[in-house]
Amino acid sequence: MTSLYDGGVSFSTLRGVPLLLSAPLGTRVVVRFRLDDGALSDALGELTARDDVAVVSPRIVVTGRSGEISIPLDRVTLAKPVPPPPARRAPRF
Repeated sequence: MTSLYDGGVSFSTLRGVPLLLSAPLGTRVVVRFRLDDGALSDALGELTARDDVAVVSPRIVVTGRSGEISIPLDRVTLAKPVPPPPARRAPRF
């Protein structure tokens, strides 16, 4: 198994990373990733940027309601495409 970079992390061992590398920009995704303290967090939004050629730390950017989140690919634990948000209902009067 070939490692992508010196960190020893192989993308084949990370679930969801192949999707993030192949999905067209603009795809709505949910990404679960590990924070610095080891806890997990989720990002929901559009895949807006991908730096998959960086040698040290390839990253993706997910843009959601709370803004942009830059996520190193070696911290991704799961990812999947999700449908668009439901349409807002008309207010009741």
